[in-house]
Amino acid sequence: MVDGKTLPGASVHSGLPFADGAAGALLDAGGRIIGWTPAAAELLALPADAVRGRPVRELLADPGARSGLWVDRPEGVRSGAVRSGEAVVRTGRGEKLSIVFQILPLADEDTGPGPGTDAVPGASVEPARYFVLGAPAGMVSRWRQDRAFTRELFLQDRLGLAVFDEELRLARTNTHLFPYTGLPPDLRGRRLGDFLEADDAAAVERRLREVLRTGRPLILAEERVRTIEDPRGGAVMAVSAFRLQAPDGQVFGVTALFTDITEQRRSDERLAILHHATAAVGGSLSVMGTGVELAAVLVPGLADLAVVEIAEAVFTGEEPVPGKDGRLALRRTAVAGEPSTEVPVGTVVPADTDPSATGSPASMTAPLRARGSFLGRVTVRRAPGRPDYEPADLDLLREIAARAALALDNARRYAREHRSAIGLQRSLLPPAQAETVAVTTTGFYLPADPATGVGGDWFDVIPLSSARVALVAGDVVGHGLGATATMGRLRTAVRTLADLELEPDELMVHLDDLVSQLRDEPHDLTRPDDDGLPDGWTDPIGATCLYAVYDPVSRRCAMVSAGHPPPAVVHPDGTVSYVELNPGPPLGVSGLPFEVTEVELAAGSILALYTDGLIEGRDIDLDEGMAELRRRLARPGATTAPLRELGREIVSGRPVHHLADDVTLLLARTHAVPAGNTAVWPVDPDPAAVARVRQESARQLRAWGLEELVFTTELVLSELVTNAIRYTGGPVEVRLIRAGQLTCEVSDTSATQPRMRRARLTDEGGRGLYLVAQLTTRWGSRYTRHGKTIWAEQPIPPATPDTGDATDTTGPVGVPR
Repeated sequence: MVDGKTLPGASVHSGLPFADGAAGALLDAGGRIIGWTPAAAELLALPADAVRGRPVRELLADPGARSGLWVDRPEGVRSGAVRSGEAVVRTGRGEKLSIVFQILPLADEDTGPGPGTDAVPGASVEPARYFVLGAPAGMVSRWRQDRAFTRELFLQDRLGLAVFDEELRLARTNTHLFPYTGLPPDLRGRRLGDFLEADDAAAVERRLREVLRTGRPLILAEERVRTIEDPRGGAVMAVSAFRLQAPDGQVFGVTALFTDITEQRRSDERLAILHHATAAVGGSLSVMGTGVELAAVLVPGLADLAVVEIAEAVFTGEEPVPGKDGRLALRRTAVAGEPSTEVPVGTVVPADTDPSATGSPASMTAPLRARGSFLGRVTVRRAPGRPDYEPADLDLLREIAARAALALDNARRYAREHRSAIGLQRSLLPPAQAETVAVTTTGFYLPADPATGVGGDWFDVIPLSSARVALVAGDVVGHGLGATATMGRLRTAVRTLADLELEPDELMVHLDDLVSQLRDEPHDLTRPDDDGLPDGWTDPIGATCLYAVYDPVSRRCAMVSAGHPPPAVVHPDGTVSYVELNPGPPLGVSGLPFEVTEVELAAGSILALYTDGLIEGRDIDLDEGMAELRRRLARPGATTAPLRELGREIVSGRPVHHLADDVTLLLARTHAVPAGNTAVWPVDPDPAAVARVRQESARQLRAWGLEELVFTTELVLSELVTNAIRYTGGPVEVRLIRAGQLTCEVSDTSATQPRMRRARLTDEGGRGLYLVAQLTTRWGSRYTRHGKTIWAEQPIPPATPDTGDATDTTGPVGVPR
């Protein structure tokens, strides 16, 4: 409408993208303005009264220029053709404005030949008026870009484009809405549920309705879509949408863009499986554990069934070697997914040692190969109904197998080194169970680091002379092989010092001095950082130790502690107490003397030596730990229970994953030598007394039924007593002990140690100790508080009933060991 009137002949469409909202002017046949739209008045800042009747040429910034806006009776206009162009006009504000225009000829109803005039065939009819549409050049350019963009958007095939009406019926789509089979050829007027699976269609429509309701755009929301015709795998679509509404705000639809990201998601899933598999298999140093983790991580992401087969030699830490036929025995190690009934886990099957990765639509196999060795293979299968395997899936399996093989080879190497470390640890510890005349023992060791299985705690049972026994518990600072090496040095030192028959406090002083020397040893500063030592290797020098000597004849136990917790005693009546020690400082700290504590133990008592790992931890303090140990030792039946069973109950209360330190426990059930199995005689410092010693010893041996040992014993005692009288001149004491073997002891007040030497042919003496050494199985001497004792041992003949063996004389009848 121009000036509020409808133009005659205005039904002719301009065909311009900018017709709506453009400025308009009505011209007569001579180019004068006879009508002016409000949009024109606003655009040019010229009211209708100011332009009506003026030639349109006067609006030009340069009226003399040929702009094409108007010329006198232009040929194109005369012929009734639509003309377009661009001109620069001057607005009412004095500004220049570039506009794009179109001139539309208008035909009046009364235009034509006059009455009675014949029309000339082929002659053009000159329009009586013209309608000019104009808009700023910049706006027109944007309109044209929008139109081209919309057209090309619907023509492209890289993403799906759909326009839905307010009822979510498809109004317009491009040809690439969903890139797979199952779509009708014409989608106009249809709903998504007409060709998509109901759940998938409902999920997408739910998002589109939210856009229609709120007006908030939807950005890259992921949805899986499957057609009714082909519902197998479907596609993963990234859906974006925005609401469509008219300038007056009326909502009339929503436009959605569907981007197929299926391959991207599959790549992401493959990458996630690879990362998960790497983390899973790389966290285990167990061959079996690595195989189980590998099978588990492949299901269900890559397969419905995964089977891992590993060479038999890998489990023992050895490198697999094929047989003469070039084949290798594989053990089916792990199966994940649907159960396999063909070959159960643990079955050994032959396999070629030079396989390559192979694949089919439903199954794939990849070798487990690392550092040039074939270690096994992994096979995956998919159940019917799942998508077929693609080449990228085989590449993924090959990469996972390569990483798993490296972890598997590390586990194999670790198994070999771990076995060596365990062998070292076991070689440095005594047997777990031991039986002596004095005690029956059982020991337990739990490392704080279960991965290496080695540490610095130790226990020991050392047989001494005269039926005595030394019990040792020690704790070296640190863990791992470094602590184990130090433990081995200290254990050897303790056994060596114990063999010298030193008193407990003197032995501990020597051991303390040794640790101080080890601590002060210079380190090799030239050793490179990468010295081939295992991770966690240290050189710990520092330890605590408890050393106890039990005498089954006197039933007394002397003990000394270097910073070590006190032992517990389970008395025959079932009560439990801790020995009140006065512990000295840890070894290698101060060089101070150590105090000996002596206690008397009834036959059948249980002495418990342990390290602090048993009574301290991450979740328990020292007092709580000692109370818990007391409670476990005091449980009913502890005094008669087998020591192995009792010890297992105690250490089982300390889960390995809760250990802050190594745990060592040594339980010793004491025995006693009955008074009737010992004989003691004081001897006057007179050579004539030697004959009486021979007589008394022969009489005692016959009473014990040891007639076969009379001659040898008389000779041994004669030599030892004669030497004692000759070189000391003081009181001499003789003692025979029948406990597992016959021990002859001669004690005197001298502190001089005897020394055996080889006498020359011309020497009249010097052969006494040589004869003693030849006639007995073992001999030696030890210092006492009042001098020294020389002892010699002889085995009791098997045919002789050994009524003095502590086995039959210890505590209550039937006490188990």
